[in-house]
Amino acid sequence: MRTILPLNDQWFYRPEYVESEVNSGIDVNRYEPVLLPHTNVELPYNYFDDKAFQFISTYKRKLDIPADAKGKRLYVDFEGVMSYAQVYLNGVKAGEHKGGYTPFSIELTELAEYGGSNMLTVVADSTERDDIPPFGAVIDYLTYGGIYREVQLRVVESVHFGAVFVQTPEALAASKGVRVAVGLEGMDAKQDDLTVALRLLDGDSLKAETGPTAVTAGDMTLELKELNGIQLWELDDPKLYEAELTLLRNGEALDQLIVRFGFREAEFQPDGFYLNGRKIKLLGLNRHQSYPYIGYAMPKRAQRRDADVLKEELGLNMVRTSHYPQSRHFLDRCDEIGLLVFEEIPGWQHIGGEAWKEQAVKDVEDMIIRDRNHPSIVIWGVRINESQDDHDLYARTNELAHKLDPTRATGGVRYIAGSELLEDVYTMNDFVHDGGHMKYLAKEIRNYDTYDDTEGVDGETTGLRQPSFVTKLDHPVPYLVTEYNGHMYPTKRFDQEERVMEHALRHTRVQNASYADEGIAGAIGWCAFDYNTHADFGSGDKICYHGVMDMFRLPKFAANVYRSQKRVEQEIVMEPVTYWSRGERNIGGVVPLVVFTNCDEVEFIYGDERKGVYRPNQEKYPALPHPPVVIDELTGHWGMKWEDAVFIGYVEGQEVIRRRYSRNPVPTELRVTADDTLLEAGDWDVTRVVVDALDEYGNVLPFYADPVSVEVEGVGELIGPASLSLIGGRIAFWIRTQGEAGNIRVKVSALSRFNPQELSILVK
Repeated sequence: MRTILPLNDQWFYRPEYVESEVNSGIDVNRYEPVLLPHTNVELPYNYFDDKAFQFISTYKRKLDIPADAKGKRLYVDFEGVMSYAQVYLNGVKAGEHKGGYTPFSIELTELAEYGGSNMLTVVADSTERDDIPPFGAVIDYLTYGGIYREVQLRVVESVHFGAVFVQTPEALAASKGVRVAVGLEGMDAKQDDLTVALRLLDGDSLKAETGPTAVTAGDMTLELKELNGIQLWELDDPKLYEAELTLLRNGEALDQLIVRFGFREAEFQPDGFYLNGRKIKLLGLNRHQSYPYIGYAMPKRAQRRDADVLKEELGLNMVRTSHYPQSRHFLDRCDEIGLLVFEEIPGWQHIGGEAWKEQAVKDVEDMIIRDRNHPSIVIWGVRINESQDDHDLYARTNELAHKLDPTRATGGVRYIAGSELLEDVYTMNDFVHDGGHMKYLAKEIRNYDTYDDTEGVDGETTGLRQPSFVTKLDHPVPYLVTEYNGHMYPTKRFDQEERVMEHALRHTRVQNASYADEGIAGAIGWCAFDYNTHADFGSGDKICYHGVMDMFRLPKFAANVYRSQKRVEQEIVMEPVTYWSRGERNIGGVVPLVVFTNCDEVEFIYGDERKGVYRPNQEKYPALPHPPVVIDELTGHWGMKWEDAVFIGYVEGQEVIRRRYSRNPVPTELRVTADDTLLEAGDWDVTRVVVDALDEYGNVLPFYADPVSVEVEGVGELIGPASLSLIGGRIAFWIRTQGEAGNIRVKVSALSRFNPQELSILVK
């Protein structure tokens, strides 16, 4: 049977490469101990040299291989090394890999010293090499460096399972089936004593099984038919099953592999997207997998939490993994919570030479083989994001994707109208909406024959272009918007009130346009989280402020556009877009006062005066499931007394939520909360801690910017600096474990305005 040994501890790191040290041991005076995942350099939050991580570094680890492993095959499996890795065992090169976003395995069988200690060395070249996608030109994101995902040692018999693909044909039939394509590695001429058995598991329950099937070749297919009582994988109830495969020789088990999957049917049609025969409008955002200070090098818990943020906090049903394959932990969580995924290959506009193109094709293969058992993934991105047409390249990537996975649609993200469609879905980055300054484009954007000159003045009718105008085809095709907004209106969480309101309204207008057009399967906004970028982009401080949340996963007002589309059974949402001050906006005042909500009505009270009860504005946003409430009746001259405000939300005539805003907010409470108070020992674990400066009504003070200091004691440590300034009244940081069990004590101290706050985290 296979043995899997995590290799995420006991590594030693040196931020440079010395060729002679490939053959040497570990000099503790020049190498520092590290745990994986690991970034090759910790970066500031902003304002740093974007070449700071672009260097070659060296990782070393002792590897004790037991004597009884001799006669078996040994592999070291890497989930991600940026961006070119050379692997050595005992000073001898075992293999290499190009590409920072796909996994790879290096065989150690012939080089290992069994029953003794071995030296594993990894040379990580994190420079932007022009033979590896996405490099070769400018890129609007950072790629960081190091061994930033997990590593394991895999010990298997000479014959063992390779790639496995679980398919569920006719998932909507009353009697269902499972088809499992099985690859076997290490086959030789005489294998007539080998069999493979398949069992379908529902938790601890056995649903069905096959008897042992004789192995006749390195590739085989097993099937289970006439399965009853099978539950579909749905967005609200994402049921998962397991296919357990066992390889036997003369009845004795040699290898076993368990693959998790779901029964579901996902189809893109010209009139929209269908999951299990039911039409669903796709509501999504793009995700970069980066974090402050340590870039990509976040472990399992943080990766999974991002999926929870997108689905549970923001209420999305889809995410695009811009612009590369992402952590398996993130995808696993998407499977578990019912978050649909558009996954794509690495790249950003640039197409390189022949070697570069070959690597892009290899990226398609590696991505699909790794991830095709995830029921959450419904479309493959097989084209370099926003690149020019390249018929030969994209014919190859599309054909390969269909060969490796005939069950899913393909797409190729473009920004060029009339671009050649080789894939199944026309996927388009549509940045046409500019907030209402588009009338001069209207005849191009809309169909000329149906264009009304009174439309388009405020931008609300031109949030997206019609698919037929973009595709230039004479027939409808499946169509999905994969980016909008973003660089059109970058917005910081602490920006002036009119700007954060307009930022939110732009997301509202585009989503309204998406819901209004049956020919658009949905729209995936740019983007979920702010992200570090190269000097060629962003706000000059190495940050693109394009997210509806900041880099710390703290929401901007635009996040509430998405939250408010939830059903009230999921969460009651009522978020006024206001800092509640008369002098924050140009000229003064707070109108129009926008409230993002899924309530039926919102009552507004100003001081002691009941101003009225307001309903969602369906006139301006008729297609959106939950339009915002817009209040524009608060009047009064500049010198009048400013009052408190109360907003009350009603559902079916009953009060369900109440928010109060102070006319005279004063710092009252420093709130410190951790996402998790229980972490795991072993491989390093992590949790986020959020610090909020609150007023007397529990609202964040939007312009509070005093510093806080963070002290950590026990079996944990702080990621990033120990002195932090609040940004817009809030800040967050991450606490990481050190592999040991025990307690972590966190103390956050501010200036004299607040008392110090402490919290405790248990590591088991």
